[in-house]
Amino acid sequence: MSETITEMILPGTYIDVRAEGLIGVGGIATGNVGIVGTAQRGPVDTAVTLGSYAEALDTFGAADRWPDTAGAQAGALTLTRALQHVFAGGASTVYAVRIGGAGMVAAAWNVPDAAGGASPPTLFTLTASSPGTWGSAITVAVAAPAAGDVTLTITRDREKETFTGDDAGALAAAVNATSRLVVAGAVAAADTAKRPRDGTVSLATQGAGNANPATGTTVAAALAVLEREPVNIVVVAGEGPATASAPLLAHLEATENAAMERIGVLGASSGVVATVNSESATLRNPRLVFVAPGIRADDPGRAGERNTQVVLPPAYTAAMVAGKLAALAPHLSLTNKDLPVAGVEPEYTRAQMKGMLNNRVLIIKKDLGFRVVKGITTDDAAFRQISVRRTVDYAKEGVRRGSNPYIGRLNNSRVRAALKATLDGFLSGMVLDEMLTGYTLDVRATRAEEINGQAIVTMTLQPTFSIDFVKVIMNLQ
Repeated sequence: MSETITEMILPGTYIDVRAEGLIGVGGIATGNVGIVGTAQRGPVDTAVTLGSYAEALDTFGAADRWPDTAGAQAGALTLTRALQHVFAGGASTVYAVRIGGAGMVAAAWNVPDAAGGASPPTLFTLTASSPGTWGSAITVAVAAPAAGDVTLTITRDREKETFTGDDAGALAAAVNATSRLVVAGAVAAADTAKRPRDGTVSLATQGAGNANPATGTTVAAALAVLEREPVNIVVVAGEGPATASAPLLAHLEATENAAMERIGVLGASSGVVATVNSESATLRNPRLVFVAPGIRADDPGRAGERNTQVVLPPAYTAAMVAGKLAALAPHLSLTNKDLPVAGVEPEYTRAQMKGMLNNRVLIIKKDLGFRVVKGITTDDAAFRQISVRRTVDYAKEGVRRGSNPYIGRLNNSRVRAALKATLDGFLSGMVLDEMLTGYTLDVRATRAEEINGQAIVTMTLQPTFSIDFVKVIMNLQ
């Protein structure tokens, strides 16, 4: 029903309802994590929304066993292992992308015709649902009695799928309707009514390629997928600055220019003090958090072994920090927040921590558990505190959402006053939530700006800073 007057002919009262004053700013996501990494299975270069670690395992498969030797660790799969720590840190919504690359092949099986003799023709092909070595562990078996339905059984570890049908066409359709392990190819019209041969189906194409180790190029391609997603915090799973810093910084720049601001969390390549300080010297960005040291964690790939605990590099500490950051409101600092880790490696001395803090490194230390020493970015200026960076990004998004409904409306004093009321309500809410200590706001347009369709919003924000130090003065008498 329209509330705009279209004509006034008969005597009476006509009411024109103008709803600009009722426009408000809706909910703004602040804790969505985006992550890219290598995995044994799952869609490639496609963002998958996850709400738990169990969903991560179901989609991307378990992580492999963490290698014992440092030289082999670069080839370990990273995505699921990092997701374990992202969710342990407190994240609840994660956009995960499996990194792709050259040489990735999906395993395949040719289901043979029962009447084909010694070299039976193929009725249809089954292909693993995603490329990688995981598909080679799938077994395919056909039970085709002389009369009655044919049963097709697909098994991988504890996963088992069973399909029945009286011919090849029905079996292929049943597989494509519900299977999570394989996809059935098209069945030729002449083969639809034929029955598959009884017995185990041999693997025709070996599954290959898990895109590990990742490269700067493959990381950049996966990060490009996240540019379109409503992500606030980004992590490159398991990768240090050598592989991840360039594509991550480029991603942060591109998304800021596209009004999709976010913060990147990056771990050092190792926890060695000299390495951390050397790498931090090359990183200086108000949207980047640089993390050290590594952490001790139970390795799911060592379940059943006597010692299941391993030392993971700082890239996995970064995943934990990203999860913790996602669980906090934008204006709350990471400083002194505890992390659920089994230990840190190495444990830095006070002098070492002081040097790394001066180099803009976010450090985890042992102190009544394990805590973040100081929640800082790699910036030396206004956005040194992560909370200030996130608060300003929150304000920017709120102003965009509050302003967007006014685009296309009249550029006059009445509409600009309504725009100011909308933004004023949003910023007042930030003050009440203690994100800001105060602000000033002005919405204006000169005659020339009105003609050009411009309304100018000028704001001065006063963010609430966190307490990093408590200075105590004691007078003894």
